[in-house]
Amino acid sequence: MTDSSLLLEIKTGNIYNECCLETMARTPDNFIDLIITSPPYDAMRKYSGNDFIQFEDIAHELFRILKPGGVAVWVIGDQTIQGNETGTSFRHALYFKDEVGFNLFDTMIYVKPPRGAVGNNKTYWQSFEYMFVLSKGNPKTINLIQDRNNKESRKGDVSNKRLFNGIQKPVKRKGYGKTGRRTNVWEFMTGKNHSTKDKIAFEHPAIFPEQLAHDHIITWSNPDDIIYDPFMGSGTTAKMAAMTGRNWIGSEICADYCRVANERLSNAM
Repeated sequence: MTDSSLLLEIKTGNIYNECCLETMARTPDNFIDLIITSPPYDAMRKYSGNDFIQFEDIAHELFRILKPGGVAVWVIGDQTIQGNETGTSFRHALYFKDEVGFNLFDTMIYVKPPRGAVGNNKTYWQSFEYMFVLSKGNPKTINLIQDRNNKESRKGDVSNKRLFNGIQKPVKRKGYGKTGRRTNVWEFMTGKNHSTKDKIAFEHPAIFPEQLAHDHIITWSNPDDIIYDPFMGSGTTAKMAAMTGRNWIGSEICADYCRVANERLSNAM
């Protein structure tokens, strides 16, 4: 149990140059509204600093510091080794669900155009990662993005529904507009001038698109909420949180990546 007086030791608007377990050890229970991160996994990239993550300890700490109704977005894929996918993504999702207590609220897909040799060259080209949306109870904030074009708009009307006994019952149907809620498969262009226009960000080997972070932030949080990224990397989550009027906290074990993230933040403000 974390003493609430430790709140004084954790300040928003800071990237802590340390392992996320150290940051979370000083964070009160039920303090964070939204977590967005893409952890290092399966040694798929060469990162500066310690790549090893103590996943199980981190998973339990993320649950503890998240507010009831808070959401954690875990962006992850799998490495293919000699024709055999690791399955790390599924193991993480099931551990969060079965051992930690999170709800697996949605399994979303992040689609990106194929770039380079990815996955198994004898299968169809690998071009996606999972975005597991995990919630502590029922999500307290859901602002679904409405940008999917419907074929046509329709006003509400009344139609008949035949019941089991054969009687027809009038049923009022709701109408819908020209756009509807987005699907849970999100596609983003990646690479320079797509993931971000910040050239310095590419000093990190595995950034995710700013739009991905932005869209999750506006979906699962409200202005002035607190966003946390335990693997801050190049600072994308913090930048998008700041630009959407949210508070943010980050952990990043590599000092060079902290420098990159802080420079991106200073340029964005």
